[in-house]
Amino acid sequence: MAKHILTVGVDLATDAVSEKDFDSRTSLLDWDIILFRPSIQSWISYRDQYKGKPSLDDQASFKIKEASEHWRREINQAFESGKTIVLFLPAIEEVYIDTGERQYSGTGRNRSTTQIVGLFNNYKCLPLDLNPVNAKGTLLKLASKGAEVLAPYWSEFAAYSEYCVLIQNNEYPPTMLTRNGDKTVGTLLRHQKSGGSIVCLPDIDFYQDGFLESKDDDEGTEWTADARKFAARLVSSIVGLDAALQAEGESTPEPGWAVDPRFALGLELTLRSKLLEVESELERVQRNKEDVLRQLSDAGSLRGLLYEKGKALERVVIAALKLLGFDTKSFREGASEFDVVFESTEGRLIGEAEGKDSKAINVDKLRQLSMNLHEDLQREEVTAPAKGVLFGNAYRLTAPESRTEQAFTDKCIVAAKSNGTALLATSELFYAAQYLSSRSDGEFASACRQAILNGTGAISLPKAPVEPPTPTEATER
Repeated sequence: MAKHILTVGVDLATDAVSEKDFDSRTSLLDWDIILFRPSIQSWISYRDQYKGKPSLDDQASFKIKEASEHWRREINQAFESGKTIVLFLPAIEEVYIDTGERQYSGTGRNRSTTQIVGLFNNYKCLPLDLNPVNAKGTLLKLASKGAEVLAPYWSEFAAYSEYCVLIQNNEYPPTMLTRNGDKTVGTLLRHQKSGGSIVCLPDIDFYQDGFLESKDDDEGTEWTADARKFAARLVSSIVGLDAALQAEGESTPEPGWAVDPRFALGLELTLRSKLLEVESELERVQRNKEDVLRQLSDAGSLRGLLYEKGKALERVVIAALKLLGFDTKSFREGASEFDVVFESTEGRLIGEAEGKDSKAINVDKLRQLSMNLHEDLQREEVTAPAKGVLFGNAYRLTAPESRTEQAFTDKCIVAAKSNGTALLATSELFYAAQYLSSRSDGEFASACRQAILNGTGAISLPKAPVEPPTPTEATER
């Protein structure tokens, strides 16, 4: 029966395996053999650095931690379920990540934020405490005891292997050693009940010279015949290793009657009770995580000011105006429907919101806003005309810094000036709301309200008075 083989972080020139990326959420329980290389290189950008190492923003930090937790859990479950997991051990890759904690100092305009960061590495995704340290070399040998099952693999791939880390945890039995100094660079763990195995091997360069060649049309590369032969040999060797491990680890499945409480051991009872406590705590933490994820989704909704249109844009405009200190609501009565009615002690306003994929906001929406203002004034309870504001999200599918064209057409700007309407790009509203979402600054909020109330034509809001958070290591607190 053919084995189902999955690789993560390992690229092979064969259809005999399935491949997944590190950010995949694949379950390992669907596979018999897993080849796993813990690398986070695809996440690392040297654009942002802290203390000479790459530094990830809050979103990337959350994603890399989530992916690592996923693989840590999946590898452990696969091990407990009798699978064979082969780990190729690359060099340690370190990056600073956002811990989610913040320290604040000062108040109002002088308030500053310090982002607390911590050091993270690619070995965090393994359910093993290898305590690795970077070291590099090719002079290797099998351990004299406990490595017999690896001999066929080693005879095939010793020449392709190099160690990138030393394993410093002496609790793990060595299977491969440096030829000089007998430092551990490989180990083999066996599950006592399931027969599962975790095999830690020195790294292999899966992109060796001669493995890739340019395509005939010069668009990209493709595997060579040598790469395909290498992949076939590696798969065959790993399948053989799996068979040998499974044969060595064969044990009689526990009969149903053997789990009767009469045969329970004292330590088992204690550990089962402890397990129930741990599972209850896990459920509590999981519920807390789901609640925080919902809050995170809500907290990030203001970014819709940069890319939304229609009703979704109206909702985030309302949310942003509330942060500026306006009382806001949508209005619908009979045939009249206004995107947003908002007011403060300084005055009352009616707004319309419009998003355009790849063009400026034209005069059509301004005409709709004028009609709304007249309809509003005809209502008995309204004694004075409201100020009109047109919120425009022009070129919404382009990053804000790349929107070189003006947000409103010339005709729209001229018309707005003539009838006293304010035209405000929603990107301007976003930056003000971004600042006010994490601090209370009544002076800045008031200045933003005054700019909207007093401006006509295309207007701008005051610039937020603080810089982005500066990072500080968690260990320095």
